[in-house]
Amino acid sequence: MNQELMLVLGQIEREKGIDQEVLIEAVKSAVVSASRKYYGATADIEATFDSENGSMELFCHKTVVDEVVDPDLELSVEEAAAFKEKPAVGEVVDIRIPYEEFGRIAAQTAKQVIIQRVREGEREMIYNEYKDREGELINGSVSRVEKGTIYVDMGKGEGVLPRREQVFREVYRRSDRIRAYLLEVRQAIRGPQIILSRTHPGLVIRLFEIEVPEIYEGIVEIKAAVREPSGRTKIAVVSHDRDVDPVGACVGMRGSRVQAIVQELRGEKIDIIPWSDDSQVLAASALSPAKISRIILNEEGNAITVVAPDDQLSLAIGKGGQNVRLAAKLLKWRIDIKGETQYQAEQLEKASLVLSGVGAKTPLTDLVGLGPRTAELLQEHGIRDVQKLAETSAEKLVEIPGIGQKIAEALVQRAASFLKELEEEAAAEKESQEGAESAAEEEGGEEVAAAEESSSEEQTGEESDEGPKEMESEEAETGSAEAPEDTVDAEPTSQDAGDTAQEETPPAEAAEKEG
Repeated sequence: MNQELMLVLGQIEREKGIDQEVLIEAVKSAVVSASRKYYGATADIEATFDSENGSMELFCHKTVVDEVVDPDLELSVEEAAAFKEKPAVGEVVDIRIPYEEFGRIAAQTAKQVIIQRVREGEREMIYNEYKDREGELINGSVSRVEKGTIYVDMGKGEGVLPRREQVFREVYRRSDRIRAYLLEVRQAIRGPQIILSRTHPGLVIRLFEIEVPEIYEGIVEIKAAVREPSGRTKIAVVSHDRDVDPVGACVGMRGSRVQAIVQELRGEKIDIIPWSDDSQVLAASALSPAKISRIILNEEGNAITVVAPDDQLSLAIGKGGQNVRLAAKLLKWRIDIKGETQYQAEQLEKASLVLSGVGAKTPLTDLVGLGPRTAELLQEHGIRDVQKLAETSAEKLVEIPGIGQKIAEALVQRAASFLKELEEEAAAEKESQEGAESAAEEEGGEEVAAAEESSSEEQTGEESDEGPKEMESEEAETGSAEAPEDTVDAEPTSQDAGDTAQEETPPAEAAEKEG
């Protein structure tokens, strides 16, 4: 029977991968638990096992006393004499227990204990196997799918692919081969949980390490990788060898290397860009394939303003803002992207505000209600004008000694109101200037029209005056030519005189004569 026990332990060791020492300890614990059914729950029982021949012995330790109080741990001198010659009070007597005589209940208890210990050993083995493999690529097959969760058989253990770590376009069925990223290994009540992922950017990095030997050897390094599953992935690579092109090494001959990864990711787009320590150069590369006009850094606010040509703006933003969102994750900066027309309009507006005095730095002393002591504190901490005060949050102001939460909120609100009033005054002044200019232009137009009308009238008058003058001059010339004849006929005849008198007779007299 002892040989049969050793054979069974050896088989379990081979199938489960559990160490034989763990199995022996499980058997010993099972026998001890079974013996407590007969010798009490508090009895001091010890089991010994000989791994060479498979023999096991069970002993119960009891102390010799004059008066027995706890029979599970103590025995009298008379009882001890049956197991030891001349026992003395205080000595410990080892009583051998014949476990071969255990009944069915004790055997069932031992069986349950052995099964439980084997499971615990198996779980511990699985945990130790995978706890140091976080971040690696795991190959397996789908064992079952329950309520959207995919369980993956990895050989020695079972991995879990939760719904949140799955790509929504991917569908797996039982026995399908799957490759996933080992995200986390954690202990749970029912054993270790191995969490897998198909959406983590590390999956893309590990796939590139498999497909690109230069990355595996360390010649090319992936500095950063960001991903939106089933959409697009951006990785930034750098080469530690000047003779190796990092982007070309990742793409491969005719795109063979990157195409293998795209197929594994079910058609997901991958952008490979060269890494640069210059944030502006890296930002321009991260927003590819769009072309960028200019990039403005704001290191204090950890933000970048990107200006793109109007025809490249939609390409830089990407579908649903995907391109600029991934670029912001890659750079770990906030990106504000604008078109060329919008940027120029904002610059013109800022220039007009500066000329009007609104854009100039306003000293803290101009802010009503701000005491000299508070102004001095603000200036010591780098806040020297109202504009800077309005941009600072109340949480930052509270960090300054001597400024509480209420005072900080009031200062920020007061500075914002002050700047708003300045902008309103500048806008009103600008409107009045524009109105005055338009009125002046209208008055100038009316004067020009009046001048044109007057000039046209003068020209018309001169033409009319010139006409009579010309006629007079012509008549004068004619008169001067006919003057001798008039002079000859100056004295009319009598007949002519009568005709003339008759013509000059008034109409009334002429009527009387006719009557």
